[in-house]
Amino acid sequence: MKEMTKRALSDAFAGESMAHMKYIIYSDIAREEGYSNVARLFEAIAYAERVHARNHARLLGLLGKTVGNLRKSVDGESFEIEEMYPVYKNTASLQGEKAAEISNNYALEAEKIHQTMYAESKKDVAKGKDIKLAEVYVCPVCGYTHEGNPPDKCPVCNASSKTFKKF
Repeated sequence: MKEMTKRALSDAFAGESMAHMKYIIYSDIAREEGYSNVARLFEAIAYAERVHARNHARLLGLLGKTVGNLRKSVDGESFEIEEMYPVYKNTASLQGEKAAEISNNYALEAEKIHQTMYAESKKDVAKGKDIKLAEVYVCPVCGYTHEGNPPDKCPVCNASSKTFKKF
């Protein structure tokens, strides 16, 4: 693929990915405000944006078999843990942006868990086996992720586990 086309597809992938996430979040807000049909509209268009992103990702060679996808996910989480979020958190701290510092810390702590979960999953998938997975709970405040019965309070942000989303 020619470089300008690759760059354009990469930019389009990033844009479609961001649009997908924004529309999912907008859907949550609309539903919370009682606009269930607007929420469905946001969800439908978010799905369309996801289709666009997947098409671009396929052409860019970003999609592979599960074991490779897990490896890429471990690498991505490692980058976020070792480089990205520490820098973002420190920048926010240096600039006195406490809310941004907290937001980056929440993400950093959750990414550590995600990295471990992906790495452990990769071991089984590399052997051709699916993982054993209990119910997974995610804190809606900070993203803390826990397999099995969660603690009463989130260890990262102190939110009640009663608010956790179950997967």
